[in-house]
Amino acid sequence: MPKNAALARPLTRLAVLAAAAALAVTATAAPPAAARPEPKAPEEFVALADVDRTILHDIRYVTRHNFTGERIDGYRKPMCLLTEDAARALKKAQRAFLRDGYSLKVYDCYRPQRAVDHFVAWAEDLDDQRMKDEFYPRVDKSRLFEDGYIAERSGHSRGSVVDLTLVRLPAEPTRPYVPGEPLVDCAAPRQERFPDNSIDMGTGYDCFDTLSHTLDERVQGEQRANRLRLKEGLEAAGFVNYAYEWWHFGLANEPFPDTYFDFPVHRRSLTGHDRE
Repeated sequence: MPKNAALARPLTRLAVLAAAAALAVTATAAPPAAARPEPKAPEEFVALADVDRTILHDIRYVTRHNFTGERIDGYRKPMCLLTEDAARALKKAQRAFLRDGYSLKVYDCYRPQRAVDHFVAWAEDLDDQRMKDEFYPRVDKSRLFEDGYIAERSGHSRGSVVDLTLVRLPAEPTRPYVPGEPLVDCAAPRQERFPDNSIDMGTGYDCFDTLSHTLDERVQGEQRANRLRLKEGLEAAGFVNYAYEWWHFGLANEPFPDTYFDFPVHRRSLTGHDRE
């Protein structure tokens, strides 16, 4: 046997043992992200459907029909999670709307911080403008941060903010969005926009446009009356409207005013719920 070969054999064994030891240390110190348990919601959080089953759901960020064109990080199920205070306030508002022949419909509720991070990363990618023709046809994407459409923090992540609209009862079905279908300006007349069973609010949901400002003077007649119906009904239940988005409302006395959560939107995130 050559002298060099004899020396190489123990060195090879040492190298293998050293590599195995290094892997063991790495595995102990930092388990893979997929193996780490997801954060849970505080016990104050509930599923809206468990508090009021009559409120309609159209959770857009679990689908590709949103301003990014992608399913958003952290949305595992088409659910509305909220603090119990916010959910019960919505139940109160819903009772009044039902008496008048309307139902609330939620588009988004609690939003994980990872979803907000997804929005930020998308906004920084100026080459990705696949959904521009529908959601921001008159806004330069480079101005989304400056104009306040995208931010690194969202009140939704505190659990008491909701995006919603009104539907005239009986509710008509809304057809599913087909990825790649022709896009229509979110501020076009209602009969031209993507079909939504909500009443006419003057723009579609998540329309990045000044026409989405709740009291924009250009929005008059039935559209303005519809916005005021939603606004006044929710204010009576304890919510405050965000003036730049007719669909955005936050509970005035929210229980977590300074905490931004990152548990995923899934029933398993709720404390004490380990099943679907």
